[in-house]
Amino acid sequence: MQHLIPFTEQQSRKLVSLRDGETKLVQTVHYGAEKTSLSETLAKARSNQARFAIIGIGEDIGPRANLGRGGATDAFNSAMAQFLNLQSNRFLSGKECLVLGQIETSDLQLPDCADASDLRQNVEHLDARVISVLSEIMASGLEPVVIGGGHNNAYGLLMSAKAAFKKKVAAVNLDPHSDFRPREGRHSGNGFSYAAASGALGYYHVLGMHELKNSEETLEQLTAFGGEWHTFQSIWVRREVTLKSALENIIAKLNDSQMPVALELDLDAITNMPSSASTAAGIPLLDALHYVHSIARHTPCAYLHLAEAAPACHVAGIAAGYRETGQSISELIYAYIQGRLQSQRIG
Repeated sequence: MQHLIPFTEQQSRKLVSLRDGETKLVQTVHYGAEKTSLSETLAKARSNQARFAIIGIGEDIGPRANLGRGGATDAFNSAMAQFLNLQSNRFLSGKECLVLGQIETSDLQLPDCADASDLRQNVEHLDARVISVLSEIMASGLEPVVIGGGHNNAYGLLMSAKAAFKKKVAAVNLDPHSDFRPREGRHSGNGFSYAAASGALGYYHVLGMHELKNSEETLEQLTAFGGEWHTFQSIWVRREVTLKSALENIIAKLNDSQMPVALELDLDAITNMPSSASTAAGIPLLDALHYVHSIARHTPCAYLHLAEAAPACHVAGIAAGYRETGQSISELIYAYIQGRLQSQRIG
């Protein structure tokens, strides 16, 4: 599969411990195969009732091109080690999921001393791969669950959704940063501004935007586009707005847009989550789970994108980082899948 490294059943079995009398997700999800084309893998999964395609983009060139920290390369592996170890039961059988693998990025990674201009050029090369692979996944009818990598990949995902659905996309992003920075070369801070300029982004709402982590120039650009936001301070500090009322407002506007919905979450919004821009003043993981579930259940989501987790950045070391990011991402994946399946039953 071009630019895609399959995650095989043999690999997955090395990550889990099986017990008699139990069935775990590792035993029930679908997998890709090394010598099978992407189109064949997707068609086979669809014929076997799969609905979601879990895929990783393990890279940190986007955050580093944004002059941030590296380390956002191992989130997919950490997540699969936890997710596939969960039980297959009446709440989630696992047959709904295809675990595809990761987009090839090793040839695009550059040494720590690399110039920002070289990193930004490689982000453009990565954009092309993301668009190529994700457009095909979305066109097949599967919903991608994308585990990053930097938030730069929002651009490729939005472009893919526009290509697959033949219309602009409405995006909601739980993130202290709007990622609507100037188009100065591709990096993790301007995926949405590039998508807006390219005609893929039709509506944009930022939830939890930090009032002092976005430049005035960025805010002006976002305002000129028609973007909206609820700030972190207004909900979690000053308590002027409840999370419930903010989500109700966002859901109504997403549905009014009559566009497919991009559900975005930057893991650095969550308190002390290992990431390229981790924060001590963030939101609780439980609120992030509620956000994902609510948007997934009540809007026509095209995909879920979980960006910026960086296990290597955990203060207690990479092993602790693997556990924390893996458990958190696993819960977020389940919140999304459960919301989408409930939405289907409601519909």
